[in-house]
Amino acid sequence: MKRSRIDAYIMEREALPEVTRESLDALKLRKLNALLKREKERGGFYKTLPDYLDSLEELQTLPFTTEEDLARSAPGLLLCSQGEIRRVLSDATSGTTGTAKRVFYTEGDCENTVKLFMAGLGELIFPGSVTMICFPFSGPYGLGDLIAEAVSRLGAKPLRLGAGLTYGEYADVMEREKPDTFVGMPVQLLSLLRVCGRGSLRRALVSGDACPDSVIRGCEAILGSALFPHYGSREMALGGAISCPAHEGMHLREEQVIAEIVGENGAVLPDGEEGELVITTIGMEAMPLIRYRTGDYTRILPTPCPCGSAVQRLDTITRKTQGESAPKLDEILFADGHIVDCRYEIGAEGLGITALTSGEPDKAGLLPQLRDAFPDLPILLSDRPARAGDCALYAGKRTFTETGC
Repeated sequence: MKRSRIDAYIMEREALPEVTRESLDALKLRKLNALLKREKERGGFYKTLPDYLDSLEELQTLPFTTEEDLARSAPGLLLCSQGEIRRVLSDATSGTTGTAKRVFYTEGDCENTVKLFMAGLGELIFPGSVTMICFPFSGPYGLGDLIAEAVSRLGAKPLRLGAGLTYGEYADVMEREKPDTFVGMPVQLLSLLRVCGRGSLRRALVSGDACPDSVIRGCEAILGSALFPHYGSREMALGGAISCPAHEGMHLREEQVIAEIVGENGAVLPDGEEGELVITTIGMEAMPLIRYRTGDYTRILPTPCPCGSAVQRLDTITRKTQGESAPKLDEILFADGHIVDCRYEIGAEGLGITALTSGEPDKAGLLPQLRDAFPDLPILLSDRPARAGDCALYAGKRTFTETGC
């Protein structure tokens, strides 16, 4: 089996003759100590931390960084001048109250992410390929633009579609451009396949949201190939872990990120046990973070990857928030091959589910499963056929909407 392209990416970036556990751990400790020294000299948010550690294990003795710290202390977390900043990502929305979390990137941070994307995309995109990019395009150095740049450098053609087109518009593009590859969110892909058909699509990379098993199975059954899940976050400069041809976990961006898995008490768990992902971003230029609690839950896979790479792998990612039930609903509903998309609303009358369909879903079979999964909520399931003028029911991550009804 072909080894993950992340090995070649790390070897080129770090001038390593080979990628082994020993070389990776030595690299991470060296970069961690260089970061601690910069932080001490900067005298900012992390000024009280030691400027040197004797081992990676000593990282466990340092305090955590939280989302609240990012919201309150962004200037103190910066390790570069404002003039070097090329992109700022914020979680502010029209409903945000208080200070929003902001993450800053330099041009170097963005360039490193493009190269990581090239390593991941290179597993399924080839010169001459045509790739649908269905993530948002939010301006220079945004996610859509970074993916498009990586696709172009691989000698393929990026179709800058974004996430807001109607099914009819996507179908027109598929007929006209004959794309062979899709890059976007998992439910978005399944909806597209169930409404528009596979067409010329043969491969897909999915990221940006939870990917329940029923969604994976549904996509792979229509595509006829295994999906390439990726993981990323703002705090990792949008790229975190990539899939390889083995399709057994996602190889971590280990030359730039130290990952720990912690339990409910904050203690580090051994490989193979699931807990919260904590990251130390030793390779970021603008805003490196030390022991940042991501709110994402996963495990580090304990056995070697069948592809032969020594780079650590993350298992499936989940997020333990008030929206955690959306993937649970997705798991049940998308197992029905006639469900195209769903939207979830919590109100005074219970849990309202609006479904777009292609054909007749088995509501008699779905309702008992939904009631068993949510016994304390009345279930209100309504559906209608998907139309060419419909868009995805969620523009981003899937969650519950609270209504006043």
